[in-house]
Amino acid sequence: CYDNRYSKQNHTKRKRGYEITITDALDGHQVVDIIPPEPELLVLEGGSIKLNQPLTINPNMGGFGQGDTEIVLQDPLHVEGLLFFLASIVFAQIFLVLKMKQFEKVQVSKMNF
Repeated sequence: CYDNRYSKQNHTKRKRGYEITITDALDGHQVVDIIPPEPELLVLEGGSIKLNQPLTINPNMGGFGQGDTEIVLQDPLHVEGLLFFLASIVFAQIFLVLKMKQFEKVQVSKMNF
């Protein structure tokens, strides 16, 4: 989409950070990126930027052309499977303890004869 093309950008400082509007030089498509107020911007207002050029000095903030995705912590099916596995382990341990107590009672009763 933005390969080897320069794009112009404008930014406005807001209370929650910078809102950078990047306009593609060829087709006029605009992308708005919001950057928190802490990192320092590397790009100048009205300047040109390239694909994957960093916008801030913080390497964790990304660059132009990187998509924002949501974070998926766990698949619900994996969590349900883990809970089922852990519950089966707990029940197996309980039944092993009960079986051991039963075995001890049998041994004690054999010793009394």
